[in-house]
Amino acid sequence: MDKRTAFSNSISRRGFLGAGATVAGAMALGRTVSAAVQAISTDNSDGPGAVADKFLFPQFRQSFIKTSGATINTLVGGSGPPLLLLHGHPETHITWHKVAPALARQFTVVLTDLRGYGDSSKPDGGPNHINYSKREMANDQVEVMRALNFNKFMVAGHDRGARVIARMIVDHADKVERAAVLDIAPTDRMYAQTNQEFATRYFWWFFHIQPAPLPEVMIQANPEVYLRAHLDAQSRTAGAVTAEAFSEYLRCYNLPNSIHAVCEDYRAGASIDIEQTRADNGRKSTVPLLALWGAKGTVGQLFDVMELWQQEAQNVTGHSLPCGHLLPEEDPNGVLSALKEFFVA
Repeated sequence: MDKRTAFSNSISRRGFLGAGATVAGAMALGRTVSAAVQAISTDNSDGPGAVADKFLFPQFRQSFIKTSGATINTLVGGSGPPLLLLHGHPETHITWHKVAPALARQFTVVLTDLRGYGDSSKPDGGPNHINYSKREMANDQVEVMRALNFNKFMVAGHDRGARVIARMIVDHADKVERAAVLDIAPTDRMYAQTNQEFATRYFWWFFHIQPAPLPEVMIQANPEVYLRAHLDAQSRTAGAVTAEAFSEYLRCYNLPNSIHAVCEDYRAGASIDIEQTRADNGRKSTVPLLALWGAKGTVGQLFDVMELWQQEAQNVTGHSLPCGHLLPEEDPNGVLSALKEFFVA
């Protein structure tokens, strides 16, 4: 049985419906990771998510890296300068499957699942949701990169991952050479500018933060319906979220403590994250920052993205892309072009 037949059979068993050109391009990728990365990598050929990872990221190696507060599922592939990619909610590292293989031709690409998401660990929220503060989540990612022997790196993040970056470029400016944030504006400023239209479009910002266990119980009643509705509300591109990607998102959403971790992430965003931002006293990051957003999405339509980021960082460039919120899945070519131009500069 050849690889293509094996892949077809594997995704059929998992409810996948084919991987298309993205996987074909990834199969052509012939990169190796550094010896340091290979030394800490683990064989997870039969582990969770292995089928999707094997065929969407065939030249990437998986490891589970223990940080001071979590264990982070990590994939590494390619060669060149280190580039960390962070996902959003309700996705996992799979959200980058249309982008990462191409980037790995120029960069050593590191894909992770944020704590609380995917196959990373899901610690208790702690007092005031501190364990899901973006400070702690950013610390995870810096520690992962250090474990891979990358003391300085570039980073791009979408949605919740971009919110982790917003904290990272303040707390760890000496570690981040350049950063890109996809389809977000600063959390505190979005809450401050909330109106009825924003609250309607982004109702989960206000639903997830309700005290446990109300949102957890309601979502767990039918995670698939909730997940589909959430993604459909954000995408403006038919078929952008492939069947294999959705299957992985649903698998991970159904893991123990996943939905509670998601809610804790949002609860932290509405509490301790804002407190820590206020404690910065207006200090601006010095890290060069690229802001990308979907022209058809809520963030781009309701907020002045550039103006808000210019209040947070000294050196900001950016532009919109012709899509909704799910940039890496709706407009992978636009994301690739923008990231390559920015990170090679």
